[in-house]
Amino acid sequence: MRTRVRGWRWRQNPLRRKSDMVEAWIALAVAVLLCVGAPLAGAVAGLWAHEQARSVAAVQRSERHMVRAVVVGGTPEQLPSVQGGDRAHAYQTNVRWTVPGEGTKTALARVPAGTRTGDTVDVWFDRQGHGVAPPPDDVAVWQHTVTVGLCGASGAAAVVLLGHGIVRRVALRHRLAEWEQEWARTGPDWTRGRA
Repeated sequence: MRTRVRGWRWRQNPLRRKSDMVEAWIALAVAVLLCVGAPLAGAVAGLWAHEQARSVAAVQRSERHMVRAVVVGGTPEQLPSVQGGDRAHAYQTNVRWTVPGEGTKTALARVPAGTRTGDTVDVWFDRQGHGVAPPPDDVAVWQHTVTVGLCGASGAAAVVLLGHGIVRRVALRHRLAEWEQEWARTGPDWTRGRA
């Protein structure tokens, strides 16, 4: 039958060594870092990522514009419709739209998979007239924020746990050295009577 004595490192007893006390304080620090520090690191990383993603989205919204265009290039059999699982990916094809005062324009643009010739779609262009992906919306910004926040918290927790593992190994070596010194001092008293 195994008996565990909780908190033995905190109480005075003849078996407790200096390394036991150090390890107890480090375990307390690790618990605080995991419960407070890692979530705080994740929140800081998430807030930083949110600000960065919002500024990138704002810049892209200012540099890109959307037009309603008609797909004119290729037939559905000729257009590469790449699908992965249930998600369909965009591809590029020729689209045509009318600009008031400038006439009709035709350009290569990204359209959703499954789009057929003659369909009307919303396409995005940059200032040079190249077809580009739409700027990130609020959902994409928040997805980025949550992802970076979770990665930041997980990374901080991993660093704390790795550091704790290293400290425990060092503490174990010190504890064994302390026990060895103590045995060298008291061992002859125990073995002298038997010899």
